Amino acid sequence: MSNNKSSNHPVIELLADLVRINSVNPNYEGGVPELAMADFVEQYFHDLGVETWRQLVYPDRPNVIARIPGRDSSRRVVLEAHLDTVSTVGMSIDPWMPEIRDGKLYGRGSCDTKGGMAAMMHAIATLAKEGVTPPCDVLMATTIDEEFSYRGVVALCDSLDAGPVDPEVLENERTPRNPLRADAAIIAEPTLLQPVIASKGLVRWKIETRGKSAHSAKPHLGVNAIEHMAHIIAAIERDTRRLAASPHPLLGPATCNIGVVRGGVQVNFVPDRCEIELDRRLLPGESRDQVLQHYQQIIDVVATKHPGMDVVMHPPMLSDRPLETEATSPAVQTMVTVLNELGHDATLIGVPFCSDASKFGALGIPSMILGPGSIDQAHAAVEWIECEQVIQASEIYRQFLIQFS
Repeated sequence: MSNNKSSNHPVIELLADLVRINSVNPNYEGGVPELAMADFVEQYFHDLGVETWRQLVYPDRPNVIARIPGRDSSRRVVLEAHLDTVSTVGMSIDPWMPEIRDGKLYGRGSCDTKGGMAAMMHAIATLAKEGVTPPCDVLMATTIDEEFSYRGVVALCDSLDAGPVDPEVLENERTPRNPLRADAAIIAEPTLLQPVIASKGLVRWKIETRGKSAHSAKPHLGVNAIEHMAHIIAAIERDTRRLAASPHPLLGPATCNIGVVRGGVQVNFVPDRCEIELDRRLLPGESRDQVLQHYQQIIDVVATKHPGMDVVMHPPMLSDRPLETEATSPAVQTMVTVLNELGHDATLIGVPFCSDASKFGALGIPSMILGPGSIDQAHAAVEWIECEQVIQASEIYRQFLIQFS
C-alpha cells in the first residue's frame, strides 16, 4: 500500500488483510470456497480472546460466528457481513493487492463488503480490548454465499448450530430447527453510511414457448415458438407499465425486466423453442407465490387468444423477500440517535438491491442495512472504498452496540 495516514489506522490495515484473500464465490469463474476468509476471521477473534465458532454449511464453506456477552444475555444484537465476493473477471486492477491512493483503498471486495466487515470486526475488537460489556449480547456473523444464493445467512437464520441446511428453508416456509433470535440486526452493505430500513425482494424465473420445427421455405408446416413468445413479451410489457402507479414511499415502484431471450437454431429453421428469463423486483407486501400466480394468469390469457400456443412457466431460479423495518422500532431509533450524535445523515432510506438483511427480517428481527462505500463501486472493474468511511463505520457500529438496550 502507498503511504497515507489512513493506512496506519488498524481498521484499514485489517481491511487490507481481508482484501488480500481470494474470496470469489466458488460458483463464479476463479472462485474458491470461503475457507481462507473464514480462517482469517476466526483467528482474528481467537487472538482477541473472543468466543468464536464455525457453522459448517458446505464442505470448506463455514459461517464464522463471534460472541461478546452482554449485561443482559436475554437480548441480542447481530452484526452480519458476507465472506464472498463476485468474480474478478474484467477487473482492470490487481484484485488482491490492496493499494491506497487519495484516501481510497482499491481491490476486490473493498466496497462489497470487506469494508463493512472490517469495520464491524474492529468495533468488536475495541470492546474486547477495552473490557467493555455491552448492554446486550453481541453476535458477529460472517457468512458464505451472499453473492450467489444466500445459503450462509439462511443456515444462520435456521439455526446457530452446525450442520447442513436446505437453501430454500425460508422461502419454503419450513419452520427452522432453532431459529435465530435477536432484537436487532445490522447488515454490512455499501450504503454511504445511511441507514436502510427497506429493500426490494426478487424472483427470477423462465417462461418457455414450445412450437414445431420446419424448413423456413414452408413455415406453415411448423409452429413458430419465437412468434408466440413475442405475444407473451408484449403482454408482460403492458403489465409492467401498471407497476409505476403503485410506488413504495422508500423504494419506488416494483419492476420487471426481461433480461435474456433464447430461441431458434438457425435462420432457415422455424424455431420450436423460445425462452425468456425475468427479474421481478418485489415490494413489501408482495410475495413470490402471489407474483408468480399473477404472471401465470397473464400467459393463460395470452394463450387463449392464440390457439395452439404451448407455454410453460418454470419454477423460480432464485427468490428473495422484501425488507421493511418499522422506523419507530428501538433498533432504528438507536441508530438514528447514534448517527445524529456522530454528525452523519440519519435519514431513513430504501434500496432496490437484495441482501442478507431480508432473511433476518423474515424472522421478525428489526433489521437495517448500513455500511461504508457506495453500491456504485461494488462489482466494478475498479473497486474502491473511502478509507475515512470505513473508520467512521466502525465507530457507528461501536456506538450502536454500546447504546442499544
